[in-house]
Amino acid sequence: PEWFKAVIEIKSETVKDYILLLFTTGLRRQEGFKLKWAVVDLKGRTFTISETKNKNPLALPMGKFTYDIFKRRKEGDDESQYVFPGSGKTGHLVEPKKQVSQVFNSSGVKFCLHDLRRGFITTAESLDISSYAMKAMVNHALKGDVTGGYIVIDPERLREPMQRIEDHLLKLCRGTP
Repeated sequence: PEWFKAVIEIKSETVKDYILLLFTTGLRRQEGFKLKWAVVDLKGRTFTISETKNKNPLALPMGKFTYDIFKRRKEGDDESQYVFPGSGKTGHLVEPKKQVSQVFNSSGVKFCLHDLRRGFITTAESLDISSYAMKAMVNHALKGDVTGGYIVIDPERLREPMQRIEDHLLKLCRGTP
Protein backbone atom coordinates (compact mmCIF):
# COMPACT_ATOMS: atom_id res chain seq x y z
CA PRO A 1 0.00 0.00 0.00
CA GLU A 2 2.83 2.46 0.75
CA TRP A 3 4.35 1.88 -2.67
CA PHE A 4 1.02 2.39 -4.46
CA LYS A 5 0.29 5.57 -2.50
CA ALA A 6 3.73 6.94 -3.45
CA VAL A 7 3.13 6.12 -7.13
CA ILE A 8 -0.29 7.82 -7.06
CA GLU A 9 1.41 10.94 -5.63
CA ILE A 10 3.87 11.27 -8.56
CA LYS A 11 3.37 14.75 -10.01
CA SER A 12 3.97 13.73 -13.62
CA GLU A 13 0.76 12.12 -14.89
CA THR A 14 2.74 10.56 -17.74
CA VAL A 15 5.21 8.81 -15.45
CA LYS A 16 2.52 7.83 -12.93
CA ASP A 17 0.36 6.26 -15.65
CA TYR A 18 3.38 4.57 -17.23
CA ILE A 19 4.37 2.90 -13.95
CA LEU A 20 0.78 1.86 -13.26
CA LEU A 21 0.49 0.36 -16.76
CA LEU A 22 3.63 -1.74 -16.26
CA PHE A 23 2.30 -2.78 -12.85
CA THR A 24 -1.10 -3.95 -14.15
CA THR A 25 0.06 -5.55 -17.41
CA GLY A 26 3.56 -6.95 -16.87
CA LEU A 27 4.89 -5.12 -19.92
CA ARG A 28 8.61 -4.70 -20.39
CA ARG A 29 9.96 -1.15 -19.89
CA GLN A 30 10.62 -0.52 -23.57
CA GLU A 31 7.24 -1.92 -24.61
CA GLY A 32 5.57 0.69 -22.45
CA PHE A 33 7.88 3.52 -23.53
CA LYS A 34 7.25 2.93 -27.23
CA LEU A 35 3.52 2.25 -27.07
CA LYS A 36 1.72 4.20 -29.79
CA TRP A 37 -1.91 5.28 -29.99
CA ALA A 38 -2.18 3.62 -33.41
CA VAL A 39 -2.19 0.20 -31.70
CA VAL A 40 -4.63 1.09 -28.91
CA ASP A 41 -8.28 0.14 -29.44
CA LEU A 42 -10.31 1.84 -26.70
CA LYS A 43 -13.60 0.55 -28.10
CA GLY A 44 -12.40 -3.07 -28.10
CA ARG A 45 -10.36 -2.48 -24.95
CA THR A 46 -7.20 -4.00 -26.40
CA PHE A 47 -3.71 -2.84 -27.33
CA THR A 48 -0.88 -4.40 -29.30
CA ILE A 49 2.83 -4.31 -28.67
CA SER A 50 4.42 -4.49 -32.11
CA GLU A 51 8.10 -4.29 -31.14
CA THR A 52 8.71 -7.11 -28.69
CA LYS A 53 11.81 -8.86 -27.40
CA ASN A 54 10.92 -12.12 -29.19
CA LYS A 55 9.73 -10.29 -32.34
CA ASN A 56 6.19 -11.69 -31.98
CA PRO A 57 3.50 -8.99 -31.71
CA LEU A 58 1.53 -9.14 -28.47
CA ALA A 59 -2.18 -8.24 -28.38
CA LEU A 60 -3.55 -7.77 -24.87
CA PRO A 61 -6.93 -6.94 -23.37
CA MET A 62 -7.28 -4.06 -20.93
CA GLY A 63 -8.51 -4.62 -17.42
CA LYS A 64 -10.89 -2.00 -16.04
CA PHE A 65 -8.17 -0.03 -14.22
CA THR A 66 -5.86 -0.25 -17.23
CA TYR A 67 -8.65 0.92 -19.53
CA ASP A 68 -9.13 3.95 -17.28
CA ILE A 69 -5.42 4.76 -17.65
CA PHE A 70 -5.66 4.68 -21.45
CA LYS A 71 -8.93 6.62 -21.49
CA ARG A 72 -7.53 9.33 -19.19
CA ARG A 73 -4.36 9.60 -21.29
CA LYS A 74 -6.33 9.87 -24.53
CA GLU A 75 -8.53 12.63 -23.14
CA GLY A 76 -5.43 14.61 -22.19
CA ASP A 77 -3.46 13.74 -25.33
CA ASP A 78 -1.80 16.59 -27.15
CA GLU A 79 -1.75 14.76 -30.49
CA SER A 80 1.40 12.78 -29.69
CA GLN A 81 1.73 9.46 -31.46
CA TYR A 82 2.93 7.96 -28.16
CA VAL A 83 0.76 7.02 -25.20
CA PHE A 84 3.61 8.21 -22.95
CA PRO A 85 5.15 11.17 -24.78
CA GLY A 86 8.47 12.66 -23.80
CA SER A 87 10.29 15.86 -24.62
CA GLY A 88 13.50 14.20 -25.83
CA LYS A 89 14.57 13.21 -29.33
CA THR A 90 12.67 9.87 -29.22
CA GLY A 91 9.35 11.62 -28.67
CA HIS A 92 8.44 9.16 -25.92
CA LEU A 93 9.16 8.78 -22.23
CA VAL A 94 12.58 7.30 -21.57
CA GLU A 95 13.77 6.60 -18.01
CA PRO A 96 11.79 7.94 -15.06
CA LYS A 97 14.70 7.43 -12.64
CA LYS A 98 13.84 10.55 -10.65
CA GLN A 99 10.25 9.43 -10.01
CA VAL A 100 11.27 5.84 -9.22
CA SER A 101 13.69 7.26 -6.66
CA GLN A 102 10.94 9.51 -5.24
CA VAL A 103 8.64 6.49 -4.84
CA PHE A 104 11.40 4.65 -2.99
CA ASN A 105 12.13 7.62 -0.73
CA SER A 106 8.46 8.18 0.01
CA SER A 107 7.43 4.55 0.52
CA GLY A 108 10.62 2.81 1.62
CA VAL A 109 9.99 0.21 -1.08
CA LYS A 110 13.04 -0.23 -3.30
CA PHE A 111 12.14 -1.37 -6.80
CA CYS A 112 13.11 -1.20 -10.43
CA LEU A 113 10.69 -1.16 -13.35
CA HIS A 114 11.43 -4.82 -14.15
CA ASP A 115 10.23 -5.74 -10.64
CA LEU A 116 6.73 -4.77 -11.80
CA ARG A 117 6.92 -7.49 -14.46
CA ARG A 118 8.16 -9.99 -11.87
CA GLY A 119 5.29 -9.01 -9.58
CA PHE A 120 2.74 -9.43 -12.36
CA ILE A 121 4.02 -12.91 -13.26
CA THR A 122 4.26 -13.96 -9.62
CA THR A 123 0.70 -12.78 -9.02
CA ALA A 124 -0.53 -14.68 -12.08
CA GLU A 125 1.08 -17.86 -10.79
CA SER A 126 -0.33 -17.34 -7.27
CA LEU A 127 -3.83 -17.09 -8.75
CA ASP A 128 -3.37 -20.41 -10.58
CA ILE A 129 -3.62 -18.75 -13.99
CA SER A 130 -2.84 -21.33 -16.67
CA SER A 131 0.84 -21.32 -17.56
CA TYR A 132 -0.11 -20.99 -21.23
CA ALA A 133 -2.23 -17.90 -20.54
CA MET A 134 0.50 -16.47 -18.30
CA LYS A 135 3.17 -16.98 -20.95
CA ALA A 136 0.90 -15.45 -23.58
CA MET A 137 0.23 -12.37 -21.41
CA VAL A 138 3.94 -11.67 -21.02
CA ASN A 139 4.89 -12.88 -24.51
CA HIS A 140 7.18 -15.68 -23.40
CA ALA A 141 7.97 -18.31 -26.00
CA LEU A 142 6.79 -21.89 -25.60
CA LYS A 143 10.10 -23.36 -26.80
CA GLY A 144 10.03 -27.13 -26.90
CA ASP A 145 6.42 -27.34 -25.74
CA VAL A 146 4.59 -29.41 -28.34
CA THR A 147 1.15 -28.85 -26.78
CA GLY A 148 1.73 -25.11 -26.54
CA GLY A 149 2.45 -25.02 -30.25
CA TYR A 150 -1.16 -26.02 -30.94
CA ILE A 151 -2.78 -23.37 -28.75
CA VAL A 152 -4.07 -20.19 -30.35
CA ILE A 153 -4.63 -17.51 -27.73
CA ASP A 154 -6.32 -14.23 -28.59
CA PRO A 155 -6.93 -11.19 -26.38
CA GLU A 156 -10.44 -12.35 -25.42
CA ARG A 157 -9.03 -15.57 -23.96
CA LEU A 158 -6.74 -13.42 -21.81
CA ARG A 159 -9.35 -10.88 -20.68
CA GLU A 160 -10.55 -12.74 -17.58
CA PRO A 161 -7.04 -13.69 -16.34
CA MET A 162 -5.79 -10.11 -16.91
CA GLN A 163 -8.73 -8.76 -14.92
CA ARG A 164 -8.14 -11.25 -12.08
CA ILE A 165 -4.48 -10.25 -11.83
CA GLU A 166 -5.30 -6.54 -11.95
CA ASP A 167 -8.00 -6.90 -9.29
CA HIS A 168 -5.68 -8.85 -7.00
CA LEU A 169 -2.82 -6.38 -7.36
CA LEU A 170 -5.11 -3.43 -6.65
CA LYS A 171 -6.60 -5.22 -3.64
CA LEU A 172 -3.09 -5.69 -2.24
CA CYS A 173 -2.30 -2.03 -2.90
CA ARG A 174 -5.35 -0.98 -0.97
CA GLY A 175 -4.24 -3.12 1.97
CA THR A 176 -7.02 -5.68 1.77
CA PRO A 177 -6.09 -9.39 1.71
